[in-house]
Amino acid sequence: MSDQNLSAQILNDLKDAMRAKEADKLTVLRALKSAISYATIEKLGADGVLPEADAIAVVRTQIKQRQDSAGKFAEAGRADLEAKERAEIEVLEAYLPAGLDDAAVAALIDEAIAELGATSKKEMGAVMKVVQEKAAGRVDNKTLSSGVMAKLG
Repeated sequence: MSDQNLSAQILNDLKDAMRAKEADKLTVLRALKSAISYATIEKLGADGVLPEADAIAVVRTQIKQRQDSAGKFAEAGRADLEAKERAEIEVLEAYLPAGLDDAAVAALIDEAIAELGATSKKEMGAVMKVVQEKAAGRVDNKTLSSGVMAKLG
């Protein structure tokens, strides 16, 4: 799914949500569309086209923000607001590519380490850069980082 396809999908879903009068979904999609537009302008200017991996990173950021909010609402005993945040997370997760299982992640990390000939934690940054490119947004960076650290440790 290229960013054009992702953006087009979001726009189509936004229109469908308008037609179906799904106010909650509409709010989430508008926020996502706005966040992607902002990231595009920030990185590439008004006429730029955000690469797919960057667009997926925006989706992940939106999900992370809602997870943080849901946790805080849960601590405060606001189950109603927590449920709203969790519902928004479900809407956003539809725009993430299928994730990789642990074996595939380990294989990507091994491949990047072999490709670079990395042997110590000093080379973690270079390995992370290669692994992130290979993962193309299908795995969150925290998982990648812990996997790389374990292999180079």
